[in-house]
Amino acid sequence: MPKYHFTVPENLHGLRADKALTLLCDGVSRSQIQKAIKEQKLQINHVIISNFSSIVKSNDEIDLLLEDKVESEILPANIPLDIIYEDEDLIVLNKSSFMTVHPGAGEYKDTLVNALLYHTPNLSDIGGEIRPGIVHRLDKNTSGLMVVAKNNETHESLAAQIESRTLKRKYKALVWGMSRPQEGIIRNQMARNRLDRTKMSTVKSGGKIAITHYKTLEILKSGMFSLVQCQLETGRTHQIRVQLSHMGHSVVGDQTYGNNRRKTEGCEPTLRTELAGFGHQALHSFYISFIHPRSSEVMEFEKELPDDYSKLIEFLRKYDTV
Repeated sequence: MPKYHFTVPENLHGLRADKALTLLCDGVSRSQIQKAIKEQKLQINHVIISNFSSIVKSNDEIDLLLEDKVESEILPANIPLDIIYEDEDLIVLNKSSFMTVHPGAGEYKDTLVNALLYHTPNLSDIGGEIRPGIVHRLDKNTSGLMVVAKNNETHESLAAQIESRTLKRKYKALVWGMSRPQEGIIRNQMARNRLDRTKMSTVKSGGKIAITHYKTLEILKSGMFSLVQCQLETGRTHQIRVQLSHMGHSVVGDQTYGNNRRKTEGCEPTLRTELAGFGHQALHSFYISFIHPRSSEVMEFEKELPDDYSKLIEFLRKYDTV
């Protein structure tokens, strides 16, 4: 992701942040700037700014992170999709743990969006050219259920349900250790990491509220691991991964927030081999429910864990039966 650092010159004193940055960043559109601000990727004097109309002053220090510029045309690709349900308005699908949702950061051809464009010409355009149909996302290495909008009316309705928390999502996470208490609510503020803008962090102030309800489903290998159910009340970037790591129980396979490689190296050889062969984070969106925008019917979907995830859990269960 391109990073920009500027000191505001006198001739831009008093301008809105988005306008000033458009003038400072050659070849970058104001819509790109506004998107970055909305995603909390702008800092003025080391303070995160999320308001387009914030005023800049002479000598302000500006730090901005933009997404990589993608190809002008996102091409359809014949990539199989695991579709759970589809009608004229929406698609519910099970994303694999090795698929990126939309183009960006050097991946333009093998994303979920490329596959959707091949599957149907009908996708909402609210998310722009890069994210047609995409109402919400899953991280590349997170598997599970997503709902995709085939028209703008559906997109707006589903987005509103996410905002009002009537669209519900539940995940199963295999984590290191055993949480105490074993059931509860994680509530804190999250924002972009000041040192690495591709990562998120919990913060005491200046972030957005993040709320996750969690419940321990199973304790494995005498408490070395736990299978935890998480239900999102909000949907911040990397929310579950960051919050579980902040609790001291990072997701197995998550090197970004959990130093998984170091933890794996501390295990006995057979377990270390099994964990090393697990090529993604153990986080799966197994449940989603929402109100259908056209029929007003409550739609509920569940999807079992991927085979490799289930196999890992079965391997860990053997330790508790010998």
